[in-house]
Amino acid sequence: MSEAPDPEVVELATKIFDLARQGQTEPLVAYVDAGVPANLTNDRGDSLVMLAAYHGHAEAVRALLARGAAAEHVNDRGQTPLAGAVFKGETEVIKALLEGGADPAAGTPSAVDTARMFGKTELLELFGAH
Repeated sequence: MSEAPDPEVVELATKIFDLARQGQTEPLVAYVDAGVPANLTNDRGDSLVMLAAYHGHAEAVRALLARGAAAEHVNDRGQTPLAGAVFKGETEVIKALLEGGADPAAGTPSAVDTARMFGKTELLELFGAH
């Protein structure tokens, strides 16, 4: 059996995940610069990039990627930040992830599958350019 996590660590992690969701780029990257892993994930496998991407925060996504976060980390449900951004229609986030090396074919459903599902042909063209 593993020990219960330290409540202070859980509180800090919750705060950091909330910063990603809210797009609070400066405090978020201050934590990463101070040693918080850029690829920190929550109990569902959602990375900081996934949370920032899903909530439409391109600046936070770019800042995390610049600090070594993975552009295509797959969560526990097989989803990638890029597919989440396609689902939410976050074009600037999509561009940031593609610039950061995200693979449109990764994950289940992939960003390509998601774009097809919702008839987003302009995104399919954008993916073809990368």
